[in-house]
Amino acid sequence: MEDNINGNGNPNPSHAIDIYPLSYYYFGSKDVVVPSKDETLSDRIQRFKSNYAAHGMRTYVEAVMLVELFKHPHLLLLQERNSIYKLPGGRVRPGESDVNGLKRKLSSKLSCGHDGQETDWEVGECIGMWWRADFETLQYPFLPPNVKWPKECTKLFLARLPESKRFTVPKNQKLLAVPLCQVHESIKTYGPIISGVPQLLSRFSFNLVES
Repeated sequence: MEDNINGNGNPNPSHAIDIYPLSYYYFGSKDVVVPSKDETLSDRIQRFKSNYAAHGMRTYVEAVMLVELFKHPHLLLLQERNSIYKLPGGRVRPGESDVNGLKRKLSSKLSCGHDGQETDWEVGECIGMWWRADFETLQYPFLPPNVKWPKECTKLFLARLPESKRFTVPKNQKLLAVPLCQVHESIKTYGPIISGVPQLLSRFSFNLVES
């Protein structure tokens, strides 16, 4: 297994992340509205069960993307209804690879086009996985050994951003840059998956590119 730490106790250069200033990126909106699902908990569970019966375990893929602001790494998050925060991504289609599914989702949610065909996303390694053991249980950052048939898996991938890029999101969403130190362990605001991202990034070193 590859060692992520060199003899000096520092991350290897191959695990360095170049992080570019927020000012290098364009943020806009497109005339698209992401529909909100107005359903009860029982309705959502029933839809979950029907989907599982038809397709088996569902897989979500989400991107961890970083920018620099005030000499500190910031995490890009989608915000809905001023209170719901999500990592960009979504559900993988049956037969679709995780990487291709994430590229499709990033294109459809963060790009100008509506067809989700943009492919110039640098999706790297999977840095974390969360499992849902049953239809009504919480997600765990590990698969409990007694669970043979998990119902859902969420995979987090490191997506390295280029020096500049244009982000365009639906008009009822916002793409925010949130400091990693603010996200860390803020479960009440961001939920367990997002608040755990700083810990997942601890084996990487950050190269903050100056503007």
